[in-house]
Amino acid sequence: MKSIEAKTPLTPLVREPRSHLNTDEAARHLNRQVQTLRIWACKDTGPIRPARINGRLAWPVQSLKTLLGVA
Repeated sequence: MKSIEAKTPLTPLVREPRSHLNTDEAARHLNRQVQTLRIWACKDTGPIRPARINGRLAWPVQSLKTLLGVA
């Protein structure tokens, strides 16, 4: 199983310039396993819905901010 911890530092959401994050980065922000977010996307049961871009999941930064209560 892949660890949530990553080698690169995480950019705070309030300073994130991108509109979407990949699944690994979104999972780190939410303190969840990557597979949890994949299940949310597959079953459409999670608190946020990812966009699918060329077969990959892209998690909206604005939705992450709202879910985490970040302005």
